[in-house]
Amino acid sequence: MRLPERPPLIPKGFDFTKLLTTLAQIGRIDEFNFIASDKYYYYDKWKYRAKEWGIDPKLLWGAVKIYRRFSNKKMAIGGLRELEFFISFPSLVQEYLHEFDMNLGGSLQGEMIIPREDRDRYLISSLMEEAIASSQLEGAATTRKVAKQMLESNRKPKNQAEQMIVNNYNAMQWIVRNKEIPITLSNIKHLHAILTKSTMADVNEEGAFRTDDDVKVVDVQTGTAIYTPPKAEDLDRLMAAFCDFANDRETYGFFLHPIVKAIIIHFLVGYIHPFADGNGRTARTIFYWYLLKHGYWLIEFMSVSRIILSSKAQYSRAYLHTEQDDNDLTYFLNYNLKCIRLALVDLKLYIKKKSEEKQHAMSMLRSTTLNERQIVLVQEVLRTPTAYFTVKQVEIKFGISNQTARNDLNGLVNEGLFEERRLGKKSQYLPVKEFEKKIVS
Repeated sequence: MRLPERPPLIPKGFDFTKLLTTLAQIGRIDEFNFIASDKYYYYDKWKYRAKEWGIDPKLLWGAVKIYRRFSNKKMAIGGLRELEFFISFPSLVQEYLHEFDMNLGGSLQGEMIIPREDRDRYLISSLMEEAIASSQLEGAATTRKVAKQMLESNRKPKNQAEQMIVNNYNAMQWIVRNKEIPITLSNIKHLHAILTKSTMADVNEEGAFRTDDDVKVVDVQTGTAIYTPPKAEDLDRLMAAFCDFANDRETYGFFLHPIVKAIIIHFLVGYIHPFADGNGRTARTIFYWYLLKHGYWLIEFMSVSRIILSSKAQYSRAYLHTEQDDNDLTYFLNYNLKCIRLALVDLKLYIKKKSEEKQHAMSMLRSTTLNERQIVLVQEVLRTPTAYFTVKQVEIKFGISNQTARNDLNGLVNEGLFEERRLGKKSQYLPVKEFEKKIVS
């Protein structure tokens, strides 16, 4: 990743009014106001605009910084100078938050997106997707297909990458079960222990804050240190302030939307960097935890990390832009809101596709007495003719008992759609030859 250029300091004696007059004279004042208030560009994009407009980029950046002084709000987490940040709420941010309030919380809109009868199945799948993507962001070298097959079949992980994914899946399940408990130091450490089980160089680092300062955030391509976290001796104090913030014990004189707070929480874990490893996975999991605590239940059906994974460089730059421009959190906020929106769009498209597949399968199976789960298995075979299932896989996939899973599969055998093949003590259930013809007939 190409590291972003640090913004210049505002020149001494900078005359904001004079530059605005210049922008007006060249017919750019409206464009400047729109970009400054809505787009919230970093210096590199303003530098490009300055060249296009024939203006000294340092002077244009000075105008941007003066402009932002009127809208940026200052906040110091726990009153600590080390955790002092600025944040702004451009119009685009307001639009995103309104859309999310209409979709992610409450029951009416959520049930319009996800049919109640399908919730358990979609939840298990989405938690798996998030676990896989979040681990891949941290270097888990495996494919989504192999990883999902491992989780669905409950197979033991074969290597560290697969162990990371299993751990992440267990952590996501843990926060869903424990979303009401407070975000305390001990609970954060417990969550980290789940996330890093059998993956740390030193087992004593699982669920424990780092004890030395031999840690830097580096660019994976160049090996260049791009961020040095706070000293280990300050971690307890900083993380105590973090917990007060995450448990809504602080006010700042202005309203912080819960989704905004969740994104700030995500940023803070990476910024404080309390663990020797696994900070990114911990940050993204606590992001989900906080939103679930505040009633945004639909977020657990969305894999935000999958969107981040497709734009890793932008994710890194969002951190760097914030750190390099006076700790301005607006950059990180904008990026993550875009990712959440894309994850919501993905979810809606996925549910629409699955609903259409379900209707198609049900029309083809109108003369049978198959239940909803059996229809889903038939759908998967129609989509992937080489697919096969085990009792354990079906049990995990639908969150049902072992006996119910066995009954479902045997029911498909009795319908003449599947056949059972014994492999030692286990059985595999495969589609029969000319499977689709049997369904149509």
